[in-house]
Amino acid sequence: MTADKLHELHTARPFQRFIIHLADGREIPVPHPECMAHLANSRTAYVQDANGRGNHIDVMLITDLELGRNGKMKHSGRHAARRQ
Repeated sequence: MTADKLHELHTARPFQRFIIHLADGREIPVPHPECMAHLANSRTAYVQDANGRGNHIDVMLITDLELGRNGKMKHSGRHAARRQ
């Protein structure tokens, strides 16, 4: 089921950004379909991050596939507003 859902999200048109949650607690964002390689019913996927580093993922270790609000990922970084 997870492999099918991953393939569905990866090939959706229009594409919506999503986050892959893994059993070890990592969260891997997929901001664009060209950042990921996954064949239907394959047990592995590859996701390249913004820094060019790659993540080989065992699809069986995916615990959740998360779409952010309006297809945008939730940001985990802090955005401090400047007060003057």
